[in-house]
Amino acid sequence: MIVSDVMSRGCLTCTSGDTLHDATQKMVMRRCGSLPVVDDEDDAKLIGIITIRDTMLPLYPNFGEYIHDAKSARDFEEMEDNYKRVMCMKVNEVMTPNPMTVDPDMPVLKAASFMGLKNLRRIPVVDDGKLAGIVSIGDINRGMFIELG
Repeated sequence: MIVSDVMSRGCLTCTSGDTLHDATQKMVMRRCGSLPVVDDEDDAKLIGIITIRDTMLPLYPNFGEYIHDAKSARDFEEMEDNYKRVMCMKVNEVMTPNPMTVDPDMPVLKAASFMGLKNLRRIPVVDDGKLAGIVSIGDINRGMFIELG
């Protein structure tokens, strides 16, 4: 079984110039945890990926330093007030540029091993430099254990 047998095609995307609000809204409304980021002028050219986690990190960039230090404890209400500013940021400020990708002809278990190596739940599928879709751990599980099972 190869990636193209299980991947999602025609996936939702965003551009680097979109706001975090727009990207987050797409992810929340479609219940997906990440979006491929495509070039503003060539919507087939993958330039990055953004996750829900990426959109939240600017709220508490040094959270780990505060959680164990009562003297420097974070004002969580202030962080929440900061949310509107964060949602105006652009996708290119928080996205992962040049993400790891797989090609449609790759065996699904090889793609799954790459995902496991980097602790990824989904990975863009690129064919001849163009975004062809996205494959998730769920897609692979469905393909391997339900369709083949």
